[in-house]
Amino acid sequence: MSNPDSFIDEVTEEVRRDRLFAAFRKYGWIGGLLVIGVVGGAAYTEWSKAQAANRAQAFGDAMLDAMDLGAPEDRAAALAAIPADGGQAALKALMQATDASGVAGGDKAASLAALDALIADATQPQVYRDLAVLRRVLLAGADQPVADRRAALEAIAAPGRAFRPLAAEQLAYLLIEDGKTDDAIAALAALMQDQAAPAGLRARAGQMITALGGTPPDVTPAADAG
Repeated sequence: MSNPDSFIDEVTEEVRRDRLFAAFRKYGWIGGLLVIGVVGGAAYTEWSKAQAANRAQAFGDAMLDAMDLGAPEDRAAALAAIPADGGQAALKALMQATDASGVAGGDKAASLAALDALIADATQPQVYRDLAVLRRVLLAGADQPVADRRAALEAIAAPGRAFRPLAAEQLAYLLIEDGKTDDAIAALAALMQDQAAPAGLRARAGQMITALGGTPPDVTPAADAG
């Protein structure tokens, strides 16, 4: 053996290889389980997404089919039969309340009760509960004291709430109802300059200011686009 160091290196390498193979034989099943887990988890995630998408589409189709029915009692029965939970239940409740109150001879009390139930349901997304508050104020109208409507609207007119501009618009109308024309004009003028307010809302605010005898503020295109 002219090169003992090389021989020793080869033997050492062979021993290491044998140990590695032995380790694979002994613990390789762990790696297999990990691979199966990763692949299985990814497959389940994709399956769950597909199931959620199919369920959402089925819910939407059922809602549209129900609202296409001509007779109010047929729509009510069809809506009631649609399975829903979570956010879908909130949307269903809003649709039921709106449809029931919007037809001739609709049960306004039942619609208000349905909206109250949704507003009080803390398990529902806040955005749907806020929409129910807004819808309830509009539906109740003069049957509900101005102070109660104002308190409900102020709660959803706070910064960061989804329907803040719409609630602010209704608060301005309550000022008109109270006979506070100047305050109403000021509130509507602020809405016209509110970049978070939809264009349609700002247009309505300008028209109302004019109807009240005021002068709408000059909203420049640059500020409006921002």
